[in-house]
Amino acid sequence: MSSFQLYNSVTAEASKQTTLKYSSSFSLAIKLLHADLRQPIYDVYGLVRFADEIVDTFHHYDKATLLAEFKKDTYTAITQGISLNPILHRFQLTYHKYNIDMELVDAFFKSMEMDLSKQEYDAQTYQTYIYGSAEVVGLMCLHIFCDGDKGLYEQLKPSAQSLGAAFQKVNFLRDIKADFEGLERMYFPNCDFKNFKQADKEIIEADIQADFSAALEGIKLLPIKARFGVYVAFKYYYSLFKKIKKAEHHSILNMRIRIPDYKKLLILANASIRSQLNLL
Repeated sequence: MSSFQLYNSVTAEASKQTTLKYSSSFSLAIKLLHADLRQPIYDVYGLVRFADEIVDTFHHYDKATLLAEFKKDTYTAITQGISLNPILHRFQLTYHKYNIDMELVDAFFKSMEMDLSKQEYDAQTYQTYIYGSAEVVGLMCLHIFCDGDKGLYEQLKPSAQSLGAAFQKVNFLRDIKADFEGLERMYFPNCDFKNFKQADKEIIEADIQADFSAALEGIKLLPIKARFGVYVAFKYYYSLFKKIKKAEHHSILNMRIRIPDYKKLLILANASIRSQLNLL
């Protein structure tokens, strides 16, 4: 193994461990992908996770400066084809290997910048934020899944965006209390945390259901290497969504709804059976 191959291996471990430490559920779904797809998805997650940490948790630091530097370093890594930041080095390798569009990177950082100061959203800014923070992540992953098949990428692009949007919106509903009380954010347009009503919740849920329905049609057409892992992630989030739907609006304002570990195992088992029987 050459010194550069060793460096690539070390940085690969960094993005993998970042994923494993930050998200057990997402890590499980990645492990269900074909081995060829796991590392590049870790690489995408590493970039997204670190940017999200800057805007959401580094409260005692200059977030704007940190994000600006991280963005600049990302673009430099892409341009130079190397970085001494292991997370950015891995991302640029995957970016180049799978020909990820720079527009997706630009949109992602635009949404992260919105998180620095934006506290309330209207319909337009909400869609802009959802696109950059979630839909483009789905599209980055789709580049990896399609592995150069541009026709398939274009065919599945709307479904990938819907899946990313569904995941993000479920996160927003689940974390509505933490986002408002901890970060003073309300992502859903025309909603007020202090006057959040059951009708508001139901409108949001109808929108999420439409995203999930559109996403499932695309999952069925994914390459076999990616299909099962993505389907399990879909089932996990859809189960979380159904649990949130059953809760009254005042419940989600006071608690964070979760899926227990035993239920995650049941979801995995059920998804495996349905996949084997071709019943997705």
